[in-house]
Amino acid sequence: MGAGPDGEAGVVTVRVERRDRVLVVTIDRPQVHNCVDAPTAQALEDAVRAFDADDGQRVLVLTGAGGRAFCSGADLKAADGLTARPGAASSGPMGISRIEVSKPTIAAVSGHCLAGGLELACWCDVRIADETATFGVVNRRWGVPLIDGGTQRLPRIVGLGNALYLIETGAVIDAASALRMGLVQEVVPQGAALDRALELAERIAGYPQASLVADRASALAGDGPEAEAARGEATLTAPELSEGLERYRTGDRPPPPRP
Repeated sequence: MGAGPDGEAGVVTVRVERRDRVLVVTIDRPQVHNCVDAPTAQALEDAVRAFDADDGQRVLVLTGAGGRAFCSGADLKAADGLTARPGAASSGPMGISRIEVSKPTIAAVSGHCLAGGLELACWCDVRIADETATFGVVNRRWGVPLIDGGTQRLPRIVGLGNALYLIETGAVIDAASALRMGLVQEVVPQGAALDRALELAERIAGYPQASLVADRASALAGDGPEAEAARGEATLTAPELSEGLERYRTGDRPPPPRP
């Protein structure tokens, strides 16, 4: 399944693949390091909104084609189209940065993850990188601002000092440095990021969902213990809770994901 014309009719720039309860969304412009133009941004928006509305899909994995880049940011040769695209104000110039989904998201990063591409990775809940991954706010060199959530999400993920270091210097860091900062949660061998992201996504999709979604919402909202309690208590009557407790009582103890 694909979406998004790239100049010529029929050329796909975003591929969408269902894998049971996991949806894989792949930016497919490897010839330009998966940079995003207006049609690609629209295709990303369409894919993410469809995912959020589909009760059969529980986790989204976002990645880039070709192995050389997750996403190198906005296509600066067509940058005006990103902000002029219908719906850009509500969804974000890069397509999805202003969309708040209700379900888990994982970025599988190989190669360049730069500028607006870093903002897309930060939009995801979790980032799995392979050892070739590099990260940076390289748009600093050309005077291009972060307008897809980078100034808001990056400090929450890596802390203010680390975020300002990246934002102000435009430095490019490797996967090991990103792991030390907390920007990524795991570093895996070259070419293994998508497989590992899918392994985690399938595990997440297999858990009882009501409490998971409520806990995720509370963590992202950061709106205090009373709001947390309200969301959590609303899940106590979910049938999956009584089913889970019965499984526990009978000795069913699934192991956690492998480290």
